[in-house]
Amino acid sequence: MSEEEGLKLIGIQEVYKNDELYKLVDFLNKTLKNKNLVFGLAMQDEDKMVISIYET
Repeated sequence: MSEEEGLKLIGIQEVYKNDELYKLVDFLNKTLKNKNLVFGLAMQDEDKMVISIYET
């Protein structure tokens, strides 16, 4: 996603893979969407994931 789509990257953090992170990111997106925040989760490699925070 890029700034052309109206999203501004404000933070990124690499963490160890955890199957529960999808639940956390979903919870954050549902809870904080009225604060103009969007959270993303992507696989970095087999052991690590990246959590990104965007401002809309």
